[in-house]
Amino acid sequence: MKEQVIAEIHVVPLGTATTSLSHYVAACLDTIKQAQGISYQLTAMGTIIQGPLEQVLELAQKIHEVPFTMGAKRVATTIYIDDRRDRLATIEDKVKAVLSKSPNR
Repeated sequence: MKEQVIAEIHVVPLGTATTSLSHYVAACLDTIKQAQGISYQLTAMGTIIQGPLEQVLELAQKIHEVPFTMGAKRVATTIYIDDRRDRLATIEDKVKAVLSKSPNR
């Protein structure tokens, strides 16, 4: 599991018929679940994915396309990539590091 990046991705279809976007998120999540070698964590405001940089970028492009296949005419996607090369860090490690420093955990 070396050379892994952690990325947070937000895919937002714009100009949809309803303000609810959960069915778009669910479809994007299905695409993420099918990806080989990718770990993920769904959050209330986005999805965190972990894997080799090339695969993460390829997956980001695939999930960016999902709302278009569902009829969206415009999609805004934001990707935040944490590419740490001095040591391996997982999604869980990052969360544990913060919790371990919180006095009120």
